[in-house]
Amino acid sequence: QLELVESGGGLVQPGGSLRLACAASGFVLDYYTMGWFRQAPGKEREGIVCISASDSNTVYADSVKGRFTLSRDNAKNTMYLQMDSLKPEDTAVYYCAAGPPDATTVSCLTTGVYGSWGQGTQVTVSS
Repeated sequence: QLELVESGGGLVQPGGSLRLACAASGFVLDYYTMGWFRQAPGKEREGIVCISASDSNTVYADSVKGRFTLSRDNAKNTMYLQMDSLKPEDTAVYYCAAGPPDATTVSCLTTGVYGSWGQGTQVTVSS
């Protein structure tokens, strides 16, 4: 059974950093298109970064470009999200998701691409 578990959330001051982890089980993470999403209270779930399994290209939303970095450790079957220069507007529940291998970077920031989601981890940026 395919499972995703996020960890690493917490409270951080503006300008600080956090690294989120998404541990995958039941499938090989490297073979799937993977994404990080977030959802703030009262807002829709937003795609922030994804990596396509078909060509290994990564795309970032403008809101996080230059501050967030997606990486993978295939030996641990885990995906990471390094978040630097955090802002109060980054406060949200962060989710990782797995989608079909043939999804491309044209569409992989869209929630509808993904069939499997983690439970989410809360990130709060506040002084």
